[in-house]
Amino acid sequence: MEMLLPFKSLFFTVIVIVIVYFVAKLILDRQIKGKSDWSIIRTFILFGILLIGLFATVSALPIDPTVKEEITKLMGIVISAVLALGSATFIGNGLAGIMIQTVNSFKPGDFIHINDLFGRVTERSLFHVEIQTENRDLTTIPNLFLTAHPVKVIRSSGTFISGICSLGYDVNRQKIETALLDAAKRADLKDAFVRVDELGDFSVVYKVFGLLEDTKTILTSKSRLNAMILDALHAVGIEIVSPSFMNQRQVGETVFIPKKPRKHEEVKDTAKPERIMFDKAEEAESIENRKEKLAEVNSKLAELEEVLKSTEEEDVVKAKIEKWKAVKAKMELRIEEQKNDLNETK
Repeated sequence: MEMLLPFKSLFFTVIVIVIVYFVAKLILDRQIKGKSDWSIIRTFILFGILLIGLFATVSALPIDPTVKEEITKLMGIVISAVLALGSATFIGNGLAGIMIQTVNSFKPGDFIHINDLFGRVTERSLFHVEIQTENRDLTTIPNLFLTAHPVKVIRSSGTFISGICSLGYDVNRQKIETALLDAAKRADLKDAFVRVDELGDFSVVYKVFGLLEDTKTILTSKSRLNAMILDALHAVGIEIVSPSFMNQRQVGETVFIPKKPRKHEEVKDTAKPERIMFDKAEEAESIENRKEKLAEVNSKLAELEEVLKSTEEEDVVKAKIEKWKAVKAKMELRIEEQKNDLNETK
């Protein structure tokens, strides 16, 4: 029993540190639930508790004070080296995150394109941006990468999409352009136009553009435009095969255009696949929209508070204030619930 007395202080220190750490973790987890931007604060606090606990444990060791001092110095050097090596990327991503949020070129729910990455933004934090790709997968992009590469943001008010095809020189250009414009019209695109993109050695490359107003259906609309190009060209008797194939085939004068069925029904997309592909991004956009409406409610409450100071109809104004406060409480609760659901989505 006497042998354990020197370790009494050490045991007490370790127990206190463990209790403080888990109590702090429990409180922080409750406080930042649904607030992903605050997760870094939680990490810093818990890391600080562990660091202080480590030094306190060394100080409580029943060994010579000189040895304690040497161990403490060694720990300080090691921790300083680790922080120095890891801080460059860490601080760089943090500064890049501040820049991205200051510029505010995109928000949750927007479609963005960086190099070969394309998807909808689901989360924008201090150190990274998360996007949901067309495969429904989640991709995390460090903020440093975003600031080092051009980011194309698809405007929510509408964007031009295009379809491309190459046809031989023996086909009349005006006939092709008329068919392509008809295809864009069938695909429900506005302000369509055709561009002759390239005069190749064996074929001419045509590109048709059209304005898509509902950008949430961009993938479906691109597919539909290509399908309508196929139908429109076949409808006016233009076969879509490469000139090299036409010159080498041994099939006589057979024309490669599928026969149109007697009863033709256009396939309509009743359920847009984008709703499933970008489900988390849709939820993130909904939260962002609710935050904007909440800001409007706060502005309205501030106006009513000012009116209350100078009006004689205090009861009427107070009733309006209580009504708007109830609306604010419901919106805040709904945003919190949506954030919790979003964080649980993997």
